[in-house]
Amino acid sequence: MTISLPIVPEANELLGRDPLALLIGMVLDQQIPLEKAFSSPYVLAQRLGHAPTAQELADFDGDALIEIFATPPALHRFPKAMAARVQDVCRVLVTEFDGDAANLWADVRDGAELLRRVGSLPGFGKQKAQIFTALLGKQYGVQPAGWREAAGAYGEEGAFRSVADIVDDESLSRVRAYKKEMKAAAKAKG
Repeated sequence: MTISLPIVPEANELLGRDPLALLIGMVLDQQIPLEKAFSSPYVLAQRLGHAPTAQELADFDGDALIEIFATPPALHRFPKAMAARVQDVCRVLVTEFDGDAANLWADVRDGAELLRRVGSLPGFGKQKAQIFTALLGKQYGVQPAGWREAAGAYGEEGAFRSVADIVDDESLSRVRAYKKEMKAAAKAKG
């Protein structure tokens, strides 16, 4: 698949060919710029000397993984917590999905099942699960019946609400403007 986020081409290439890298990017996509979140799987692969498997990360020594995440430049603003979160997600992939991130969506009957599976991962609440479902549908070609409905507003055609809609600098600007507008509306309500 082709992923076209405004990040280094090598990171996009890894995201496009490695479902685990894409999933790790989504895990990391909180409290940091999305460019950082989705390029961090590439940096992790560079630090390890190869793209890791879910089994490898599930079995990794926790302290050693934290050190890899924390080495400057850190892979996330909260390297300890996010190394543990990535490891937890990988452990679920190993026990429930035969160690393959693509098995999250490989045989789903419909969008509701896809959303349920993604939402069962550690750290994936409803919104994050809907965004990842939209990302899979819009940019990864994972489009079971009802995927747009399962993704909610994030699945809408022509929407610019999340990483699922970003393919270049212009779409990134539109998503950022939408998020800024939503934060202002939430602040005004509060």
